[in-house]
Amino acid sequence: MADNIGDYLIIPKADQILDCSGLLGPLPVIKTCRAIKQIEIGQTLQVITTDQGSPLDMVAWARLTGHELIDACQESGKFIFYVQRNK
Repeated sequence: MADNIGDYLIIPKADQILDCSGLLGPLPVIKTCRAIKQIEIGQTLQVITTDQGSPLDMVAWARLTGHELIDACQESGKFIFYVQRNK
């Protein structure tokens, strides 16, 4: 998760951004699964969603696939996830 150092919030660096805004159900996870294969091991994918079920879906997907959900937050009605490719 992001760390606070003094008055600064450290936000993970995204190597690629996937905007799934407006997509519902399994579509954000399906697109994340495809996108994670397009980056190198150790790189980070930022995923943006608006689906209320996304937080639970992304946690479950990361656990099942072995990729690391390194940060997640919600801002302006959007959920933002940072996923590191581990394999």
